[in-house]
Amino acid sequence: MNTTTQTGATASGGSAADIQDWRPEDDAFWAKTGSKIAYRNLWISIPALLCGFAVWGMWGIITVQMLNLGFPFSQAELFTLTAIAGISGATMRIPASFLIRMAGGRNTIFLTTAMLLAPAIGTGVALQHPEWPLWVFQLMALWSGVGGGNFASSMSNISTFFPKRLQGTALGLNAGLGNFGVTTMQVVIPLVMTMSLFGAFGGEAKALIKDSGWILGKIKAGTPTYIQNAGFAWVLSLVPLSILCWFGMNNLKTVTPAAGSPITAFFKIIYLYSLAFVPSIAMLYLYLPAPTGLGLLNMWVAIPLDIVAALLVMKLAAFGTMKENVAKQFEIFKNKHTWAMTALYVVTFGSFIGFSMALPLAITVIFGFQHVPDAAGVLQHTLKNPNAPSALTYAWIGPFVGAAVRPVGGWISDKVGGSIVTQIISAIMVVASAAVGYVMLQAYQSATPEQYFGTFMGLFILLFAASGIGNGSTFRSVGFIFDRQQAGPVLGWTSAVAAYGAFIAPVLIGQQIKAGTPQYAFYGFAVFYAVCLVLNWWFYLRANAYVKNP
Repeated sequence: MNTTTQTGATASGGSAADIQDWRPEDDAFWAKTGSKIAYRNLWISIPALLCGFAVWGMWGIITVQMLNLGFPFSQAELFTLTAIAGISGATMRIPASFLIRMAGGRNTIFLTTAMLLAPAIGTGVALQHPEWPLWVFQLMALWSGVGGGNFASSMSNISTFFPKRLQGTALGLNAGLGNFGVTTMQVVIPLVMTMSLFGAFGGEAKALIKDSGWILGKIKAGTPTYIQNAGFAWVLSLVPLSILCWFGMNNLKTVTPAAGSPITAFFKIIYLYSLAFVPSIAMLYLYLPAPTGLGLLNMWVAIPLDIVAALLVMKLAAFGTMKENVAKQFEIFKNKHTWAMTALYVVTFGSFIGFSMALPLAITVIFGFQHVPDAAGVLQHTLKNPNAPSALTYAWIGPFVGAAVRPVGGWISDKVGGSIVTQIISAIMVVASAAVGYVMLQAYQSATPEQYFGTFMGLFILLFAASGIGNGSTFRSVGFIFDRQQAGPVLGWTSAVAAYGAFIAPVLIGQQIKAGTPQYAFYGFAVFYAVCLVLNWWFYLRANAYVKNP
């Protein structure tokens, strides 16, 4: 699509997708040409980001079906797959926040969307081979983290197209509808696994050894299932979306004056994303138990180490204009509010993405088995529960609610103030998390755990709703507390750290289920929410608060 005639945008020899003249704050320019171009880029960006979230989060569903098909891995090993995807996506967000200013919006969104084809196809191939070693599936989960990183570059790109008065709406649409990728994935993957999408090219079906399900109900054991379609299906959307990104999106030369040719821009993107894999792989090797890794690090050591290593690699490897961007990024660490808002964003988005990753397998493990004592009186958790609810039928509801109410949180916060909304939802999450822990305790000691499922799901939906509203309130607070120079880097940093919730939640819940005490994970979450509730009050709501908000 040629924008030269619309804007006088291209220089001699430049691409028609490169816009030289961009003045969104100029009302006449915006009305004549800017609005049409900005919204076209937004409407293409949204489904691209949605697919990024879907590929990043797909291991939460895939692991459930691997369990139902009898893949030769333990429950704890399956939880590591969701955790690895989580930490990879979180780490990728750190370099992704630099990509737009270095490589251009169209170049970045096209390539990072097309890059999702590799983990999608690779996962489809691997899932046809249950006999392959665990590290192959862990590699695919690591690669899927590209989708998680795409959030930072996508949000950074859209913010450059819109005038300040419309950025809240544009970013809310991009983030809120992009978040629906989690729900879309949880609905689409169970559906496509029931059919042969690609005929002989898509591989053969495998028979379920345990009941499974999809959005409309249970699927009985023995039913042929195409688990490989969980990866292959995304080819159907990623290929046309990549083409659409290339021909429909734009690079703003006012934002990226030195992107270079598309090949040069692609090199920069691949270089930075490759750097992000280095600390993730090193940390996971030190963290994961044998035979995958050395098992030397505790999770609470591994995560800070990964973050510090990623920042250090970025700083040492910076070149050209990237050096200046990295220096600006590091300035935010001198501000105490950066750390306060990071903790509060972990409460909201960290909980949303962490629970999205962990919930399907948690439902399967807790409610899919009868928990009965053996002859010695020791509880066993291996007997199949014939009345088990299917995780694939219900797991999508929570993320759907969380994504749907996100704009509501921003709207309410504009009216009454971000911190008061954060305070209320934090209090709700303290109570709901503690209650979830208690219900899990009851279910994990029962021969009929399904009797607790309705209460369990209701409380989880409340957690998702509160975290979704809190997403909006914390975004509003960042814009209120920080000046315009720091607000962007702070949003990028907090979104990266909060994304580690996709690693923390599956690991904690998986560890505690393995130990026979799943409730402890949620009691721990409740304590963290309570601490952040006090932190929010101290910084922003008490009489002598540092920044009164509201």
